[in-house]
Amino acid sequence: MTYNCPIKIRLFRNSTNFRAYKAGEVIFREGDVGAEMFVVRNGSVDIRLGEKTVATLAQDEIFGEMALVDKQPRSATAVAATDCELVPIDMKHFLFLVTQTPNFSVQVMQILTYRLREMDAALLRQLPQ
Repeated sequence: MTYNCPIKIRLFRNSTNFRAYKAGEVIFREGDVGAEMFVVRNGSVDIRLGEKTVATLAQDEIFGEMALVDKQPRSATAVAATDCELVPIDMKHFLFLVTQTPNFSVQVMQILTYRLREMDAALLRQLPQ
């Protein structure tokens, strides 16, 4: 499933604080401790559960936010689908953004809500009629 989330976080397009990953490179693995989330500055990232790709994320999309917020292990594996640049956001930076850029926190909540609704719809499609 590729999410086509209409909410994009464009705040980081010109960030000079980014990490480059080559296509196929693992960004983090399911079960890892998550101390940061990421914004895709360019390129794309696959989110995988086991060997199945459940989402492909592109420019201005976020991932890894759940482990940052709830301090639980990563729930999926993130792999660079193409060469990409990712902006890391640790808790200190996240809290700064939430307090100084209120729209950022609203966008993160909108993205989480969108993904939850997409998952609900996918589950409903699998239920017997």
